[in-house]
Amino acid sequence: MSQTVDRALSILPLLAQGPADLGQVADRLGVHKSTALRLLRTLHEHGLVHRQQDQRYRLGARLFALAQEAVENLDVRDIAHPYLKELNAECGHTVHLAVREEGEVLYIDKVESRYPVRMYSRIGKPVAITVAAVAKLLLADLPEGERREIAEKLEYPQYTARSTPNAAAFVRELALVREQGWATDLGGHEESINCVGAPIRGADGKVVAAMSVSAPNVVVTREELLTLLPLVRRTAEAISREYSGHSGDSGAGDVPHHA
Repeated sequence: MSQTVDRALSILPLLAQGPADLGQVADRLGVHKSTALRLLRTLHEHGLVHRQQDQRYRLGARLFALAQEAVENLDVRDIAHPYLKELNAECGHTVHLAVREEGEVLYIDKVESRYPVRMYSRIGKPVAITVAAVAKLLLADLPEGERREIAEKLEYPQYTARSTPNAAAFVRELALVREQGWATDLGGHEESINCVGAPIRGADGKVVAAMSVSAPNVVVTREELLTLLPLVRRTAEAISREYSGHSGDSGAGDVPHHA
């Protein structure tokens, strides 16, 4: 680790003990005040340190937000994993868990299919945001204005003939997903892969993660996969209840009859 990075990171545990002025930071690091000031300014630019009106420095709100986000994502994965394994054992197909971070939707857990034909997806890998069911679920929960703004900034690769063609179509689909409470990717990313997904909600009702079941059409048809939707939704609701500590209605809904 470079000396500069090491010194900058050393400031954070110091400020965790309480606000400190420039002289105190410099003394603790054993550096000149000008060096300490450069380090503090860099941390301030990233929101990790905040300068108070009394000229003392304290930990910034961004640091707490990052810590909270990390805790929430770790918690939802730990809570969800046994349910994902149970769902996988029941249906046999690949099960994913995903969250939205820094403008991307990432897989944070995966339980492999029992079938020899498997999906190429990795934990930590971003999903195809304009077609993936989990991405639609996470974006659909955002306010309408934010959904539209994001949609207009995205590119729309035509992975297959079923890929989302443009921002207007994506905005319409997100509105539908928000209304119905579930999402699909029926050959939108790979022609041979279909997926159904459902949201996982926190105590405030907001979507904190999304889960999905995916399978190639050589193993199960689109129609057969859609029959799993009530099971997928019940699993997501069970995870939501444990994650949030709230009880909720089943609301599994009817099986859709369209692609």
